[in-house]
Amino acid sequence: MNFKVVIPARYGSTRLPGKPLLKIHGQPMIQHVHRRAVESGAEQIIVATDDQRIADCVRGFGGEVCLTDPGHRSGTDRIAEVSKQYGWAEDEIIVNLQGDEPDMPSALLHQVAVDMDRHPDAVITTLAAELCERAQLFDPNVVKLVTDARGYALYFSRAPIPWDRDAFADLEAMPGQVQGYRRHIGLYAYRAGFLPRYIQWQPAPLELVESLEQLRVLWHGERIHVSDAAQIPGQGVDTQQDLDLLNQREPSTAD
Repeated sequence: MNFKVVIPARYGSTRLPGKPLLKIHGQPMIQHVHRRAVESGAEQIIVATDDQRIADCVRGFGGEVCLTDPGHRSGTDRIAEVSKQYGWAEDEIIVNLQGDEPDMPSALLHQVAVDMDRHPDAVITTLAAELCERAQLFDPNVVKLVTDARGYALYFSRAPIPWDRDAFADLEAMPGQVQGYRRHIGLYAYRAGFLPRYIQWQPAPLELVESLEQLRVLWHGERIHVSDAAQIPGQGVDTQQDLDLLNQREPSTAD
């Protein structure tokens, strides 16, 4: 099955400026991310950036670059511009791989693309994993989700969902391990024809409250299909500590 991967990459990260160009085992992070996309079997891989330094770096290791408008609010807006520039057909499947995910298993890129192909009534496909630790359940940086019986998303939240009225009545008595919860993995697939519609929508009230872009899709009555991830992804890079941990780890043979 054919699919494309677009990697949005910004230079101006608040917590870690120049993040895509920071080194992991001697190579820029964006090169590691690009390699994950190559391993997925995608027919085309494009780094979408608004920064010439990132573009020069990607071209230096043989990657393809699309320079995009610096005013985009999100990676999805940036991907929509790439799709328009390249004139992709409406049914083209595009996987959105964030530029700070050097540890994302390549198998998951293929998984969301296949899931998109198998669910024509969904406009987005994404992944989830079991959430077992109480600390993660109440961590607002860990996004939780619930789905219906067929795997379509009902809601995403930074709060614990579903709220177990009886178990949460005495939080101090809760064990450190929990069951029946799922966390969201921020990897998406779309069809190209959905993107022009999406970028015309204003941010939805729920999206603004939770700071979760995918809630805009549910707000407008569209469907998101969620599959259980075939592998558990590694840590994305948000802070200097995340970067240090990757550099302390032994490099994989793939890198």
